[in-house]
Amino acid sequence: MAAPLSLDLRERVVAAVCAGETCRAVALRFGVSVASVVKWSQRFRSTGSAAAKAMGGHRPYALEGERAWLLARIAAEPEITLRALAAELAERGRPVSHYAVWHFLAREGISFKKKPARGRAG
Repeated sequence: MAAPLSLDLRERVVAAVCAGETCRAVALRFGVSVASVVKWSQRFRSTGSAAAKAMGGHRPYALEGERAWLLARIAAEPEITLRALAAELAERGRPVSHYAVWHFLAREGISFKKKPARGRAG
């Protein structure tokens, strides 16, 4: 991923737009895209700064707050499906995909394997 453009350039672009120049003229003058000029101007109007947002870092898992409930729910009903867990989470006000549930369970070391007691068909 490319690095964000300098804050100095962003501030000069925003200052030119605030001075009354059009976004297209500013983009042509500074050699940036019109979309960048528009986004930087919007960010400046909403936050007071045209600085780039932080890149990288750690994003918390979607179900970290539901860990205790999920583990208790699986202990109570070990045969529950991922989609059923996702539906129950949606009822609790935490709509997530079944993939998010699967990812959580994989991190916890829990897997749903077929039981050896089940025989093959035929």
